Amino acid sequence: MKKIFKKPQSLKSVPLRYCPGCGHSLIHRLIAECIDSLHIRNKTIGIAPVGCAVFAYDYFNFDILEAAHGRPPAVATALKRLQPDTIVFSYQGDGDLAAIGTSEIIHAAARAENISVFFVNNATYGMTGGQMAPTTILGQRTTTTTEGRDGAASGYPIRVAELLSTITGASFIQRVSLDSYKNIITAKKAIKKAFIYQMECKGFSLVELLSACPTDWGMSPKASMDWIHSRLSQEYPLGVFKDRFKENI
Repeated sequence: MKKIFKKPQSLKSVPLRYCPGCGHSLIHRLIAECIDSLHIRNKTIGIAPVGCAVFAYDYFNFDILEAAHGRPPAVATALKRLQPDTIVFSYQGDGDLAAIGTSEIIHAAARAENISVFFVNNATYGMTGGQMAPTTILGQRTTTTTEGRDGAASGYPIRVAELLSTITGASFIQRVSLDSYKNIITAKKAIKKAFIYQMECKGFSLVELLSACPTDWGMSPKASMDWIHSRLSQEYPLGVFKDRFKENI
Protein backbone atom coordinates (compact mmCIF):
# COMPACT_ATOMS: atom_id res chain seq x y z
CA MET A 1 0.00 0.00 0.00
CA LYS A 2 1.32 3.43 -0.93
CA LYS A 3 2.19 5.55 2.10
CA ILE A 4 0.80 9.05 1.62
CA PHE A 5 1.16 10.51 5.12
CA LYS A 6 4.05 10.30 7.54
CA LYS A 7 5.86 12.25 10.22
CA PRO A 8 8.32 14.74 8.70
CA GLN A 9 11.99 13.92 9.14
CA SER A 10 12.45 17.48 10.39
CA LEU A 11 10.31 16.73 13.47
CA LYS A 12 11.53 14.59 16.35
CA SER A 13 9.50 11.53 17.36
CA VAL A 14 8.37 13.00 20.66
CA PRO A 15 4.90 14.04 21.88
CA LEU A 16 4.05 17.73 21.67
CA ARG A 17 3.15 19.32 24.98
CA TYR A 18 1.28 22.33 23.65
CA CYS A 19 -2.27 22.89 24.89
CA PRO A 20 -5.10 21.18 22.95
CA GLY A 21 -6.01 23.31 19.94
CA CYS A 22 -2.83 25.41 20.09
CA GLY A 23 -1.53 26.41 16.67
CA HIS A 24 2.16 25.95 17.46
CA SER A 25 2.18 22.19 16.84
CA LEU A 26 0.51 22.65 13.46
CA ILE A 27 2.94 25.40 12.47
CA HIS A 28 5.85 23.17 13.51
CA ARG A 29 4.59 20.49 11.16
CA LEU A 30 4.12 22.91 8.25
CA ILE A 31 7.65 24.26 8.67
CA ALA A 32 9.06 20.73 8.94
CA GLU A 33 7.23 19.54 5.82
CA CYS A 34 8.52 22.50 3.83
CA ILE A 35 12.09 21.89 4.97
CA ASP A 36 11.82 18.22 4.02
CA SER A 37 10.37 18.98 0.59
CA LEU A 38 13.18 21.45 -0.12
CA HIS A 39 15.86 19.00 1.12
CA ILE A 40 17.48 21.60 3.36
CA ARG A 41 17.25 19.93 6.79
CA ASN A 42 20.98 19.37 7.13
CA LYS A 43 21.77 23.04 6.62
CA THR A 44 18.87 24.67 8.45
CA ILE A 45 19.11 26.42 11.82
CA GLY A 46 16.10 27.80 13.64
CA ILE A 47 16.13 30.52 16.29
CA ALA A 48 13.48 30.78 19.00
CA PRO A 49 13.02 33.24 21.88
CA VAL A 50 11.18 33.30 25.20
CA GLY A 51 7.49 32.35 25.25
CA CYS A 52 5.69 29.27 23.95
CA ALA A 53 8.00 29.43 20.93
CA VAL A 54 10.88 28.46 23.22
CA PHE A 55 9.87 24.79 23.03
CA ALA A 56 10.92 24.58 19.37
CA TYR A 57 14.22 22.99 20.39
CA ASP A 58 12.29 19.98 21.74
CA TYR A 59 10.54 19.24 18.47
CA PHE A 60 12.56 20.22 15.40
CA ASN A 61 15.07 17.64 14.23
CA PHE A 62 17.82 20.09 13.36
CA ASP A 63 19.81 22.75 15.19
CA ILE A 64 17.83 25.31 17.17
CA LEU A 65 19.39 28.29 18.94
CA GLU A 66 17.72 30.05 21.84
CA ALA A 67 17.87 33.85 21.90
CA ALA A 68 17.02 36.45 24.51
CA HIS A 69 13.47 37.78 24.45
CA GLY A 70 12.91 39.71 21.21
CA ARG A 71 16.40 39.12 19.84
CA PRO A 72 16.02 36.27 17.28
CA PRO A 73 16.34 38.61 14.25
CA ALA A 74 19.64 39.94 15.59
CA VAL A 75 20.95 36.42 16.22
CA ALA A 76 19.67 35.29 12.82
CA THR A 77 21.48 38.21 11.19
CA ALA A 78 24.80 37.26 12.78
CA LEU A 79 24.42 33.59 11.94
CA LYS A 80 23.43 34.20 8.32
CA ARG A 81 26.27 36.63 7.73
CA LEU A 82 28.81 34.26 9.26
CA GLN A 83 27.43 31.21 7.45
CA PRO A 84 25.67 32.51 4.32
CA ASP A 85 25.06 29.01 2.94
CA THR A 86 22.99 28.10 6.00
CA ILE A 87 19.19 28.42 5.90
CA VAL A 88 18.22 30.50 8.93
CA PHE A 89 14.75 31.21 10.27
CA SER A 90 13.37 32.80 13.40
CA TYR A 91 10.21 31.49 15.06
CA GLN A 92 8.57 34.18 17.19
CA GLY A 93 5.36 34.97 19.01
CA ASP A 94 3.58 38.31 19.14
CA GLY A 95 4.69 39.14 22.68
CA ASP A 96 8.25 38.64 21.48
CA LEU A 97 8.38 40.07 17.98
CA ALA A 98 5.82 42.87 18.31
CA ALA A 99 6.78 44.07 21.81
CA ILE A 100 10.32 43.75 23.15
CA GLY A 101 11.60 42.74 19.70
CA THR A 102 10.04 45.53 17.63
CA SER A 103 13.35 47.27 16.99
CA GLU A 104 15.12 44.06 15.96
CA ILE A 105 12.49 42.99 13.43
CA ILE A 106 12.16 46.44 11.87
CA HIS A 107 15.89 46.89 11.40
CA ALA A 108 16.40 43.34 10.12
CA ALA A 109 13.85 44.15 7.43
CA ALA A 110 15.43 47.55 6.77
CA ARG A 111 18.81 45.89 6.24
CA ALA A 112 17.20 43.38 3.86
CA GLU A 113 18.70 40.51 5.83
CA ASN A 114 18.39 37.25 3.89
CA ILE A 115 16.42 35.39 6.57
CA SER A 116 12.94 33.89 6.94
CA VAL A 117 10.74 34.92 9.88
CA PHE A 118 7.65 33.02 11.07
CA PHE A 119 5.54 35.22 13.31
CA VAL A 120 2.83 33.51 15.39
CA ASN A 121 0.02 35.95 16.20
CA ASN A 122 -2.40 34.62 18.81
CA ALA A 123 -3.22 38.08 20.18
CA THR A 124 -2.04 37.27 23.71
CA TYR A 125 0.96 36.47 25.89
CA GLY A 126 0.42 32.71 25.84
CA MET A 127 3.07 31.34 28.19
CA THR A 128 2.84 33.87 31.01
CA GLY A 129 -0.89 33.82 31.66
CA GLY A 130 -2.76 35.52 28.85
CA GLN A 131 -1.91 39.18 29.35
CA MET A 132 -2.58 41.82 26.70
CA ALA A 133 -0.11 41.69 23.81
CA PRO A 134 0.62 44.34 21.16
CA THR A 135 -1.67 42.35 18.86
CA THR A 136 -4.62 42.04 21.29
CA ILE A 137 -7.62 43.46 19.44
CA LEU A 138 -9.98 46.14 20.75
CA GLY A 139 -12.59 44.69 23.06
CA GLN A 140 -10.62 41.47 23.65
CA ARG A 141 -10.54 40.37 27.26
CA THR A 142 -7.22 39.31 28.73
CA THR A 143 -5.89 38.99 32.27
CA THR A 144 -4.73 42.62 32.09
CA THR A 145 -7.74 43.94 30.13
CA THR A 146 -10.54 42.23 32.01
CA GLU A 147 -13.21 44.50 30.51
CA GLY A 148 -11.74 44.30 27.03
CA ARG A 149 -8.91 46.26 25.44
CA ASP A 150 -9.68 49.96 25.26
CA GLY A 151 -7.70 52.02 22.77
CA ALA A 152 -7.71 55.19 24.87
CA ALA A 153 -6.31 53.38 27.90
CA SER A 154 -4.12 50.68 26.36
CA GLY A 155 -3.32 51.81 22.83
CA TYR A 156 -4.23 50.11 19.59
CA PRO A 157 -3.21 46.81 18.00
CA ILE A 158 -0.03 46.73 15.93
CA ARG A 159 -0.44 45.29 12.44
CA VAL A 160 2.97 43.80 11.86
CA ALA A 161 2.54 42.66 8.26
CA GLU A 162 1.28 46.06 7.15
CA LEU A 163 4.03 47.86 9.08
CA LEU A 164 6.88 45.80 7.64
CA SER A 165 5.49 45.98 4.12
CA THR A 166 6.31 49.71 4.09
CA ILE A 167 10.01 48.99 4.61
CA THR A 168 12.07 49.02 1.42
CA GLY A 169 14.32 46.16 2.48
CA ALA A 170 11.46 43.69 2.99
CA SER A 171 10.97 41.33 0.06
CA PHE A 172 8.04 39.10 0.97
CA ILE A 173 5.36 39.74 3.61
CA GLN A 174 2.22 37.62 3.89
CA ARG A 175 -0.42 37.04 6.57
CA VAL A 176 -2.10 33.64 6.72
CA SER A 177 -4.43 31.82 9.10
CA LEU A 178 -4.81 28.33 10.53
CA ASP A 179 -8.59 28.35 10.93
CA SER A 180 -9.50 26.12 7.99
CA TYR A 181 -8.01 23.45 5.76
CA LYS A 182 -7.92 25.87 2.83
CA ASN A 183 -6.08 28.48 4.86
CA ILE A 184 -3.65 25.90 6.22
CA ILE A 185 -2.69 24.96 2.66
CA THR A 186 -2.15 28.66 1.90
CA ALA A 187 -0.02 28.96 5.04
CA LYS A 188 2.19 26.08 3.97
CA LYS A 189 2.73 27.65 0.54
CA ALA A 190 3.71 30.96 2.17
CA ILE A 191 6.19 29.24 4.51
CA LYS A 192 7.74 27.39 1.60
CA LYS A 193 7.99 30.59 -0.41
CA ALA A 194 9.79 32.33 2.46
CA PHE A 195 12.38 29.54 2.45
CA ILE A 196 12.72 29.59 -1.34
CA TYR A 197 13.27 33.34 -1.36
CA GLN A 198 16.09 32.87 1.14
CA MET A 199 17.60 30.07 -0.94
CA GLU A 200 17.50 32.41 -3.94
CA CYS A 201 19.08 35.26 -1.91
CA LYS A 202 16.06 37.51 -2.34
CA GLY A 203 16.26 39.02 1.11
CA PHE A 204 13.95 39.42 4.09
CA SER A 205 10.70 37.43 4.29
CA LEU A 206 8.07 37.28 7.02
CA VAL A 207 4.98 35.11 7.27
CA GLU A 208 2.48 36.14 9.95
CA LEU A 209 0.26 33.25 11.10
CA LEU A 210 -3.03 33.85 12.92
CA SER A 211 -3.02 31.05 15.47
CA ALA A 212 -5.36 29.83 18.20
CA CYS A 213 -4.71 29.98 21.95
CA PRO A 214 -7.81 28.24 23.38
CA THR A 215 -6.46 28.13 26.94
CA ASP A 216 -5.87 31.86 27.34
CA TRP A 217 -8.85 32.79 25.21
CA GLY A 218 -11.07 30.65 27.47
CA MET A 219 -12.55 28.80 24.50
CA SER A 220 -12.78 25.29 23.15
CA PRO A 221 -10.48 24.49 20.22
CA LYS A 222 -13.47 24.63 17.84
CA ALA A 223 -14.67 27.98 19.22
CA SER A 224 -11.16 29.40 18.94
CA MET A 225 -11.06 28.56 15.23
CA ASP A 226 -14.41 30.27 14.77
CA TRP A 227 -13.11 33.34 16.64
CA ILE A 228 -10.08 33.58 14.35
CA HIS A 229 -12.46 33.59 11.37
CA SER A 230 -15.07 35.97 12.79
CA ARG A 231 -12.91 38.41 14.76
CA LEU A 232 -9.15 38.08 14.50
CA SER A 233 -8.93 37.89 10.72
CA GLN A 234 -11.22 40.92 10.47
CA GLU A 235 -8.71 42.96 12.47
CA TYR A 236 -5.81 41.34 10.63
CA PRO A 237 -6.85 40.73 7.00
CA LEU A 238 -5.20 37.84 5.21
CA GLY A 239 -3.13 38.23 2.08
CA VAL A 240 0.18 39.16 0.50
CA PHE A 241 1.18 42.64 1.60
CA LYS A 242 4.45 42.81 -0.27
CA ASP A 243 6.29 40.75 -2.85
CA ARG A 244 9.15 42.60 -4.49
CA PHE A 245 9.44 39.90 -7.13
CA LYS A 246 5.80 39.95 -8.13
CA GLU A 247 3.22 42.64 -8.46
CA ASN A 248 2.45 44.02 -5.00
CA ILE A 249 -1.09 43.68 -3.67
